[in-house]
Amino acid sequence: MTRSLRIDAVLVQAVIAGALSFAHLHDLAAAAGQTGWKAWAYPVSVDLLLVAAWRRLRNDGPSRLAWCWFLIALVASLGANVASAGFLDLQHPPAWLRFGIAGWPALAFLGGTLLAHSPAATDPAHDSEPTPEPVEVVPAEAAPASEPEPVEPSEPAPALTAAEPAVAPAPPVPAALVDHARKVADDHHARTGTPIDTDTLRARLGVPAPMADAIAAQLA
Repeated sequence: MTRSLRIDAVLVQAVIAGALSFAHLHDLAAAAGQTGWKAWAYPVSVDLLLVAAWRRLRNDGPSRLAWCWFLIALVASLGANVASAGFLDLQHPPAWLRFGIAGWPALAFLGGTLLAHSPAATDPAHDSEPTPEPVEVVPAEAAPASEPEPVEPSEPAPALTAAEPAVAPAPPVPAALVDHARKVADDHHARTGTPIDTDTLRARLGVPAPMADAIAAQLA
């Protein structure tokens, strides 16, 4: 219940203050030569600029632009309230007052445009996220490498002696190649009257020397 009464009291106070300020601005504009609907438009312009600057400060945070136009609108509203209290002769307004009232629409239009379209300036001290400090990663101590176990040298293979020469296995010879070699050997024997030797056989067949030896062994 208390919260409801407090909210109502604040709203009533705001309505009364706004109405008085609105009336003072209207009277000052009318005294400066702005008649009809133009006199009513001046308090609307001042109050809207004040609200727009305050909303910019509240939503986007403090900025020079918002504070500048907030103070301009506040001075205009406060000056109108003070001037209408008898400090100025509104029957014969001074030239500077007429000049200020006449130039206010252009100034208010500039302020509203800048507040609506200028990007919000962020304060790096409050809005920027703190940069995390780099964390130094300390690698775990590697386990000491175990020394390789000594490998006992294997006994060397017994060297082949001259008495026991190594005999290479004879390469396999296809039967078709043996038949062809036999025909070549018979043809050579028929032309020369001597058996074909291994070198001639290898040259006629185009085979390696070990295979030519194996074929010659089968033809003997």
